Amino acid sequence: MLSKPSFSKDILKIKDTEAVVNSISNKLREDIIHVLKRKGCVVGISGGIDSSVTLALAVRAMGSSRVKGIMLPEKDSSPESLKLAKLLADKFDVQYEVEDISRALEGLNCYNRRDDAVKRIFPEYNPKDFKFKIELKSNDVIKNLPPVFYATIVDVNGLEKSKRLPTGEYLQIMAASNFKQRSRMSMLYYYAEKNHYTVIGTPNKHEVKQGFFVKYGDGGADIMPIGHLYKTQVYQLATYLEVPEEIINRTPTTDTYSAEQTQEDFFFQLPFETLDLMWHAWENKYPINEVASVMGYSTKEVANIFANFKRKSKTTEYLRLQPIVYV
Repeated sequence: MLSKPSFSKDILKIKDTEAVVNSISNKLREDIIHVLKRKGCVVGISGGIDSSVTLALAVRAMGSSRVKGIMLPEKDSSPESLKLAKLLADKFDVQYEVEDISRALEGLNCYNRRDDAVKRIFPEYNPKDFKFKIELKSNDVIKNLPPVFYATIVDVNGLEKSKRLPTGEYLQIMAASNFKQRSRMSMLYYYAEKNHYTVIGTPNKHEVKQGFFVKYGDGGADIMPIGHLYKTQVYQLATYLEVPEEIINRTPTTDTYSAEQTQEDFFFQLPFETLDLMWHAWENKYPINEVASVMGYSTKEVANIFANFKRKSKTTEYLRLQPIVYV
């Protein structure tokens, strides 16, 4: 049995990026054509790094003529997202469709359901005069505190006001917001079925393992080709695949709420460079003192971060479960 390599900050660096890209694209082609028996694939592209790398891999696998990019903005989306998504599609010579899902979300009463919950926290809130987001305190993960979400509104002058988000309002906001991802999944499958294509999902390893996805939303796909890759590895592939620099340099956002918000603020609570290494150490059972020495944390802080990972993995297991079929 091979011994486990010593823990280091370089442990996740891909040594042969070309081999990894070829392996993923070859398997993707095999799965689309021979396993799922489809002619091509659709990829929802948002101007983010994960969907960009996924699209580039799909083009490697199938050729640009058998890949369709689908852009799915809504009224809370950043205009920058659509701009970068179009830049990506042009870069890889992929035909694309732009489907604004705002009217569908209005029909589902998505925005009103969310705003009703926000107004119970901030009576003065209205979406014309304020932007809105929810976020976690990043240092809670180091202190091993349970995640506590805060609601934040931002007025036209940029002034912010935050309050702790009660459970009922949190659940209502999340349930309403999840209409966005589920509506996007429906549109992706429309284009997939229309063309006899597959739907290629874009979640990375952290999103899958930590539960940063919506069940039957962005978690709804036929294949998830980067679901085993850490975020820093996704960036490494992005450079090799020549994803536009504007996308590589963009800070990862949720692009779900009207106020700007990073994925770190909303869910992960740690910078990706740290998060990747810590998760790898926890998943592979590296000694806490070894990890602490390499990462510059105390053993108590590492233990707290590991405890947070365990809690997230356990509490989001429901999202990864398949339907229970009685036989």
